[in-house]
Amino acid sequence: TLGVNELNFNLKKNNNLLSNDSLQTIITNSQKGFNLGIVSNLRLGKYTDLRFVPALVFGERILNFGFVDSLKNSYNITKKIESTLIDFPIYLKYKSERYNNFRTYVIGGVKYSIDIASQDKIDDEGKELIKLKKNDLMIEVGFGIDFYLEYFKFSPQIKISQGVLQLLNKDNSVYTNSIDQLTTSGWILSFTFE
Repeated sequence: TLGVNELNFNLKKNNNLLSNDSLQTIITNSQKGFNLGIVSNLRLGKYTDLRFVPALVFGERILNFGFVDSLKNSYNITKKIESTLIDFPIYLKYKSERYNNFRTYVIGGVKYSIDIASQDKIDDEGKELIKLKKNDLMIEVGFGIDFYLEYFKFSPQIKISQGVLQLLNKDNSVYTNSIDQLTTSGWILSFTFE
């Protein structure tokens, strides 16, 4: 399976942002990435499959911090967070009846991710990095179409993801003190060849 993704954060600010005299705004920006995976499929019934699709995912997310200095001049600081994830998702795939050479399906499941580019344990040497935890757990749902070709089955699908674990590794910096919770969100458009 090959695909493109767009990773982002769900950000929940805390009350420190309101009392901070220099930090005014925190905005998240999503970035595009790509993924590569291998499909394993177990047929449970005529319309139901259990799927395990481990994948390597490359992505990036951006946090923009808006500050005001003592002279009331505003400036922004951008923190790019690159991620290289190894995903271990387990899905249930529910298929429609086959019509000629295609059928539609819905898919849903849970995904455990390990960020092998995580910097949560390194010494940032005063650079004030935004450090994310290495492990994440997400819920995914999506839909797609199976096209039965002469030699293989081609399946485009789109999935949305929602993280359930807190990712932010809190240190005592102005960047993390104003964030209460940081979780993953995103979507993946993938093309499967079986």
